[in-house]
Amino acid sequence: MDLKDLQLGVVLETKKPHPCGGKEWEIVRTGADYKIKCLTCGRVVMLTPDELKKRIRRIIGGGS
Repeated sequence: MDLKDLQLGVVLETKKPHPCGGKEWEIVRTGADYKIKCLTCGRVVMLTPDELKKRIRRIIGGGS
């Protein structure tokens, strides 16, 4: 997994589900930290690049 693949609008699947049950997240901000939004409940979470890389199972789609 390369950080170049993680751009705005990319939809990801995480290894563990969010407490709401959702496993799909959209990247809404990039930079020193990544802000991702749960597509099930709308919760927004900020993660460092290392934390995000650990949590990703696969890239579903989206982005530019």
